Amino acid sequence: MKYYSLNHNAPKVSFKEAVIQGLASDKGLYFPETITPLATAFFETIENLSNEEIAFEAIQQFVGDAIPETTLKQVIAETLCFDFPIVEIEKNIYSLELFHGPTMAFKDVGARFMSRCLGYFNKDKADSKNTVLVATSGDTGGAVASGFLGVKGVEVIILYPSGKVSDIQERQLTTLGQNIKALEVDGVFDDCQDMVKRAFLDESLQHKNLTSANSINIARWLPQMFYFFFAYKELKKHNKPLIFSCPSGNFGNICAGIIAKKMGLPIEHFVAATNVNDTVPRFLENGIYDPKPSKATISNAMDVGNPSNFIRIQEIYQNDLKEFKKDFSSFTFSDAETLTAMKTIYDTNGYIAEPHGAVGYLGLKKELENYPNAIGVFLETAHPIKFLDTVEPTLNVKLSIPRQIESVLGKEKVSVKIKTYDDLRNFLK
Repeated sequence: MKYYSLNHNAPKVSFKEAVIQGLASDKGLYFPETITPLATAFFETIENLSNEEIAFEAIQQFVGDAIPETTLKQVIAETLCFDFPIVEIEKNIYSLELFHGPTMAFKDVGARFMSRCLGYFNKDKADSKNTVLVATSGDTGGAVASGFLGVKGVEVIILYPSGKVSDIQERQLTTLGQNIKALEVDGVFDDCQDMVKRAFLDESLQHKNLTSANSINIARWLPQMFYFFFAYKELKKHNKPLIFSCPSGNFGNICAGIIAKKMGLPIEHFVAATNVNDTVPRFLENGIYDPKPSKATISNAMDVGNPSNFIRIQEIYQNDLKEFKKDFSSFTFSDAETLTAMKTIYDTNGYIAEPHGAVGYLGLKKELENYPNAIGVFLETAHPIKFLDTVEPTLNVKLSIPRQIESVLGKEKVSVKIKTYDDLRNFLK
């Protein structure tokens, strides 16, 4: 498998090179040269396969011969060491819970998969190091910090917007120590992401062997397709069309889902549900991609004004808006609507959804008006405990602290404050 830059002005590379580089030399995101549909028999018998077997079949073509089959299976086994429950909360409406991993966020899968791939690629490099540089709007930082903690030959530097992540999210990325360092940026997530992209192209930093663990990196992004296969495995027995609604910020999750559909996974339609950062919903209305500065909301991991992965979705549909709309809708919701949805979900059957999942639920409900006979799935991307300052007063509940969160609560926050790209460059030097 080869990967090409979406800016089309850089050499094609292998899976290994794309993982290590993160971003192409022309600033473009990497994209697989081919997407081969899986055999019909795979989907006919998917309910008889384990999650690990499903994941191997899904990802193998994208890894190619860069990692031996036995090693890749071990990487997958270590990645998928937790459950992915699907919970019915209303008739034909399900929550796909992606928060049962070490940092209680969906990004645990991608971070763990990528860290183990990079660890394999570094196994014979005694002296050289890779520096993983990553921007986070919430959960990415904690997942990457946990996934890469103690990985040989890898230093991790996480940029996050000061005051714009929850307390628990901040603790998860600032308290681990070892090979993990946190930079607290005076700005918004887009500022962090812009700094990361600029650093990749800074020739004075080439000695740092920079790569990214944001979803711009194929090894962080592609494993997110696993969730959709797992949900289909559980819901196939109902023999109804499937609608997936993804709370969307950088659009990596939903883009991976669309890749799964292109591989033959029977998904009828996707919904990208956003908060007031509505760049993509506006694009679907008028065909103009016009990013705006991000705005802070209670669903902070989606506070992205210029989603990196949307260009990958445009590539899949060859920028044909008509084809795009056949598979894909996008709706925007306010904080007030999000809080009301959280109350509605809780009052209906006692299910506690956090703000991101509630936005996904709202998008799903809206799209299901067009598919009355379908089953709808919204992605619950993080545990409610990560947003207890919103969840507890909204629902008038007291959340118990999961063991994964207890482990960071008593630790001291350690971060370095920066304002400009020059501050980052000086830190890296």
